[in-house]
Amino acid sequence: MRGLKPDWLSDPKVWRTEVLAGLVVALALIPEAISFSIIAGVDPAVGLFASFTMAVVIAVVGGRRAMISAATGAIALVIAPLNHEHGLGYLVAAVILAGVFQIALGAVGVAKLMRFIPRSVMVGFVNSLAILIFMAQVPEMSGVPWPVYPLIAGGLLLMVFFPKVTTVVPAPLVSIVVLTAITIGAGIAVPTVGDKGELPSALPAPGLPDVPFTLDTLKIIAPYAFAMALVGLMESLMTAKLVDDITDTRSSKTRESIGQGVANIVTGFFGGMGGCAMIGQTMINVKVSGARTRLSTFLAGIFLMVLCIAFGPIVSDIPMAALVAVMVMVSVATFDWHSIAPKTLKRMPAGELTVMAVTVAIVVATHNLAIGVIVGSLTAMVIFAKRVAHLVDVTSVADPDGGRVVYAVTGELFFASSNDLVTRFDYTGDAEHVAIDLTDAHIWDASTVASLDAIETKYAQRGKTVEIVGLNPPSAKMHGTLSGELSGSH
Repeated sequence: MRGLKPDWLSDPKVWRTEVLAGLVVALALIPEAISFSIIAGVDPAVGLFASFTMAVVIAVVGGRRAMISAATGAIALVIAPLNHEHGLGYLVAAVILAGVFQIALGAVGVAKLMRFIPRSVMVGFVNSLAILIFMAQVPEMSGVPWPVYPLIAGGLLLMVFFPKVTTVVPAPLVSIVVLTAITIGAGIAVPTVGDKGELPSALPAPGLPDVPFTLDTLKIIAPYAFAMALVGLMESLMTAKLVDDITDTRSSKTRESIGQGVANIVTGFFGGMGGCAMIGQTMINVKVSGARTRLSTFLAGIFLMVLCIAFGPIVSDIPMAALVAVMVMVSVATFDWHSIAPKTLKRMPAGELTVMAVTVAIVVATHNLAIGVIVGSLTAMVIFAKRVAHLVDVTSVADPDGGRVVYAVTGELFFASSNDLVTRFDYTGDAEHVAIDLTDAHIWDASTVASLDAIETKYAQRGKTVEIVGLNPPSAKMHGTLSGELSGSH
């Protein structure tokens, strides 16, 4: 920022980068929005309107600059059954309710849960996304006329080598323009954007969803709306964190959560299918085109509608091969190649590699990023709990006079580590007085207190007394509150 002016107002170079980045994203958004509309079972205009309103609104109210939000495959998959069973009116009502849920979740601090997502899950998320982006292009490369393949290869070569000549114009834009000119000029018959569906010819008009405003309607849409809210927030927050890392800047995840909700509410009132952050388009904007401000996001939405309404016939002639080449380049740029380098694989702990592999496998199998992240995070927690459980140690020291035994317990005591604590004591052979020293330990949960109670009970059955010493204040408080209250035997 220079003074109170945004960078793009005071620096022509930044302005040019943002404008061209927005144009490239808009071109790439059109076929994707149409494809996602088909997945959701709605008219292509519904997906295109959603991409327009999501991008324009989130540019103003979102928390992460330069991130692109639009209609997405993840959201389409969640709400497709609702549309098939009850129709577009219910889908639109669910989008509005999902926005309300997202604002509520953002307000109560759901973004703070991001800290519980380990780095190995994040790497798995990025790699699986790169694989999904590539897999989405495979249908466009199978069963097509042979000229498609040299066109894709030519597009990739242009994007690799053109930046060595100049970076003034984004290479993906050059690739799209050149390939379109070749196919039109030479009259090459290949699949085009127009083959995906008809582009809208007018702006969307606001209105209420065509549903009865009753409790029954709420019961139908609420489960879908809540699922959409969660999937949308998870994908958006993960993408925001990724952009934070790429740009080495911080963003407000709470503002992003609430912003996603506002954007979905607006999108619903304009008859769109809803959406969330798009990692593929965001990578085109941030990593490939070098955009860094809200202007690129805003213009991506504006250009999308201008291209559809004013330049529909020209956009319809863009060969799909050009956009496939762009998305293949994005998938290659998105994948974290360092994470699978032999040197990295040798040094990385087996648990970390397992978590990354599980995340990738689940996302690729389900095509659902949210499920992959949840399963990956749970796997990481189980591995962590197992690892920490082995760090608990129990050693015994007998007093010189033989009247007392002191057990020193070290480590973090919680359900995984304290379950076998009961087996570490010699109930029959020990002296009449036993001291359990927890100076170098910490009690984390009720399971540990129950284990300590069980140890005291076993000694008491043999007429022996137990004294627990060395508790730190939080552990003493938990033990004092719960001891004797967790079993019917006390």
